Amino acid sequence: MSTSIQLSQENLSRLPSDIVRPTYDRTNLTAGIVHVGVGGFHRSHEAFYTDALLESGGDSNWGICGVGLRDADGKIATILKNQDFLYTLIIKHPDGKIENRVIGSLMDFMMGCDDPEAVIDRMASPDTKIVSLTITEGGYNVDSDTGEFDLSNPDAQHDIENPLQPKLVFGFLTAALRKRRDQGLPAFTVQSCDNIQHNGNLTQKMVLGFARQQDPELAKWIESEVSFPNAMVDRITPVTTPADIQYLTDEFGLHDEWPVTCEPFCQWVIEDNFSDGRPPWEKVGAQFVPDVTPYEKMKLRLLNAGHSVLGILGSIYGHGTIDECVSDTLFSTYLRKFMDIEATPTLDEVTGIDLDAYKDTLIERFGNPNIKDNLARICLESSSKLPVFLIPTVKENLDKGGSIEFAALVLATWCYYSDKGINQHGDELEIVDELKDTLHQAAQQTSDDRLSFLKVKAVFGDLADNKRFAETYEKMVDTVYEQPDVSLQMRKMLEG
Repeated sequence: MSTSIQLSQENLSRLPSDIVRPTYDRTNLTAGIVHVGVGGFHRSHEAFYTDALLESGGDSNWGICGVGLRDADGKIATILKNQDFLYTLIIKHPDGKIENRVIGSLMDFMMGCDDPEAVIDRMASPDTKIVSLTITEGGYNVDSDTGEFDLSNPDAQHDIENPLQPKLVFGFLTAALRKRRDQGLPAFTVQSCDNIQHNGNLTQKMVLGFARQQDPELAKWIESEVSFPNAMVDRITPVTTPADIQYLTDEFGLHDEWPVTCEPFCQWVIEDNFSDGRPPWEKVGAQFVPDVTPYEKMKLRLLNAGHSVLGILGSIYGHGTIDECVSDTLFSTYLRKFMDIEATPTLDEVTGIDLDAYKDTLIERFGNPNIKDNLARICLESSSKLPVFLIPTVKENLDKGGSIEFAALVLATWCYYSDKGINQHGDELEIVDELKDTLHQAAQQTSDDRLSFLKVKAVFGDLADNKRFAETYEKMVDTVYEQPDVSLQMRKMLEG
């Protein structure tokens, strides 16, 4: 197109009719939600649900104020501010259909590292009913040895001593809740939207772990008054690429510096436990339940573990994306066998869910050729993901005498991945992991001790001490190191 339209509130009326845009009055929004961690997933999920609710005529008190706590968040803060906090959600269907929707539920963005007291005041405001989080698994500051709040973190030490100048989210939450208590206001709900089992329980444990060190009396009030609902969240949201930005320019003449792409599938199952009210998200597809445990376990052990299975095996084989893996019949068959034989037997009854149909849907979603979910992203911070997504399935099957071979090959391949840092063709792999050096050093010792990688207790716990698993893993490691073409072992397992 000859003219370029800068995404802004003023220019919404100039957008082509096939781009859905907010019709509700954004100037009338109040930030009932403060959200920490405005990444792609938040913008394709919670902000999407909230936008849909506002569009349906929902209460204007449920706008969202985004918060970034790190200097690195400055880029998204600047872009969103320049776009009146609007962005385009590009929803890509497997059949090639694309829906484009401008999301308007974000109405502000604050930087905690620049003005922490302003963020504390926003959280403490009577308007704020919910503070939600997408801070990734690594953001919860868990001591990997004890499972408790990691007090050795220098930022945690700083926050304990400097209540009004926090760096970690727990310092911000505690300071804001102190203000609410002191002003006689009801506590806001703290709502995790991260892909973590019992995410609400974990958030509560970490907040209390911090608060007890800083202010034991406040910790008692938090424990009594603050709700931390568990939730299961699901929507595949790849990293935005330059091609996504260019697509909007080429097709619509729309200049959006940071759109978000995602699949059409979207799921949110939430325990109905809120301190000070909540949006009626059930009107736009969310599901409120008394106990989210069976649903989150299903998702973590099938979808999230499935991603890791394909991510690690596919990376070493030489595949680049999830859909490329699924289009390879060997990989899709291996994944389904893992789901059926090792993951499904560990699940609880999930009311209202047909597990076979759910697994069919997962394979279809993974195979969406228009969602180029890079395997490097899938493998990002695997040391945090696998202890949640995959290793509990292994341990449960060991206890029950179930199959462990499919998962063992994945872990043995991860050892090779961490050791060599290349795929079977010699191409370098992009490895981003907080424990990258620890894993690399342990994996390098495999020639002298085939269980060295498995002895990284921060990741595997005591798995190396289990005789049955150790023997299976050793065989897999020998196979992978002898012949890095993992397809040979995968095919052998499927045929056997």
